[in-house]
Amino acid sequence: MSNLLSSWLWLSRFRSSTSKYSFYRYRTLHNTHLKNSPTSSNLLNSHTTTKKNPCWSIPLFLALSAGSLCLQPHSHPSFSDSPLTHTDNDTDTDTRDVSLGGKGSTQYVVKGSQKEFPQELLEELKIICEDNVSLDYDERYIHGKPQNSFHKAVNIPDVIVYPRSEEEVSKIVKSCNNHKIPIVPYGGATSIEGHTLSPNGGVCIDMSSMKRVKALHVDDMDVVVDPGIGWMELNEYLEPYGLFFPLDPGPGASIGGMCATRCSGSLAVRYGTMRDNVISLKVVFANGDIVKTASRARKSAAGYDLTRLVIGSEGTLGVITEVTLRLQKIPQFSVVAMCNFPSVKDAADVAITTMNSGIQVSRVELLDEVQVKAINIANGKNLPESPTLMFEFIGTEAYAREQTQIVRKIVSEHNGSDFVFAEEPEAKKELWKVRKEALWACFAMEPNMEAMISDVCVPLSHLADIISKSKKELDASPLVCDCPCW
Repeated sequence: MSNLLSSWLWLSRFRSSTSKYSFYRYRTLHNTHLKNSPTSSNLLNSHTTTKKNPCWSIPLFLALSAGSLCLQPHSHPSFSDSPLTHTDNDTDTDTRDVSLGGKGSTQYVVKGSQKEFPQELLEELKIICEDNVSLDYDERYIHGKPQNSFHKAVNIPDVIVYPRSEEEVSKIVKSCNNHKIPIVPYGGATSIEGHTLSPNGGVCIDMSSMKRVKALHVDDMDVVVDPGIGWMELNEYLEPYGLFFPLDPGPGASIGGMCATRCSGSLAVRYGTMRDNVISLKVVFANGDIVKTASRARKSAAGYDLTRLVIGSEGTLGVITEVTLRLQKIPQFSVVAMCNFPSVKDAADVAITTMNSGIQVSRVELLDEVQVKAINIANGKNLPESPTLMFEFIGTEAYAREQTQIVRKIVSEHNGSDFVFAEEPEAKKELWKVRKEALWACFAMEPNMEAMISDVCVPLSHLADIISKSKKELDASPLVCDCPCW
């Protein structure tokens, strides 16, 4: 399992009507794409064009954890549209004029090979999971071709299984290990960096059927959950108890995948990343053994810190089957603020000054002028099309308002303008909607492009410089470039 290029991003599926809509939208885009796809050689040429693309064509939205986005032509051919029949040789990609990428590569195809799937293993999986095994091509295609991932794989999973318990996961992994068949744990459909690709085919372990809250300890402020539960579902469950889980990545992300990718989200600036909010894990290793990494005690100095080792391992060490999470009290009061700047550097300087002033900011996000333009186009808004900072302050009512006014003064000292803030729930939700829908707004502005998303992390003191240098570089570079696309 350690040789899998596919990492495991347990991003949970959009459920009920949302999942149906996502499926319909995906198939529609795929069908349209197949009709309009150029040949492989034409596609390669489209990715190596030397036509310059000015900086204003690159939308920007980032948190201080520094996510980056670059738009690319949406015209990738499919390489694995064949049914469940394979050979021991590499796929036929060698005969096509296409470059294949590897770990850390910016090439759009992840190389791999596939062999015939053992019928004996298929029968074993059917015994273990009963009716929760799928060979449906469309279902396998969606699991193996993440909708919004720039990277593609030459193959898709051979089989999808939906385990309902830790014991079933253990048996599945043990059987796959015996037959030397790769596995890819999967939460569902929100991956944007190719984490759930199956370049070597194999078995996709969809964890969406394991989404129970197993135990809530209000006094200890922790909760034990299955990996398939989404963070949004969990917070709905916790709200009546006055508690919440503070990490907030993309809508639909599941707890298991958040552990596997050591996610952060916009609240990481105050609460830390997944590494700081997981107390213990239960993991199925490659031989099928089930291991608990720690107890619920907050303090422990006994042995290896296996919890932190597994967090961020992206499916290369084991399959997470249980997570114990640290919880927080729901803040009494919050204020959301937004302000504009003449340049991205001015906005970045304000973010740095605010952090260094000791103010307990819970969120801070930066959008450049092109990203704001995309939001205006997509949502019919009339926001000033200039670099924009968004803040959230939490605490008691007096404390949150005091922080807001301090930051307002900092903004005015750095050429900021149009400082507005909201305290009412609906108004705050409307302001944050601007950031949450940034990716979809980019698609609306450039419908024939797709996003290439990555993370670029620098020390806080280097933030303004890296943003300025990146945008200057983009002004003199083609659309496809190796530099960070903020």
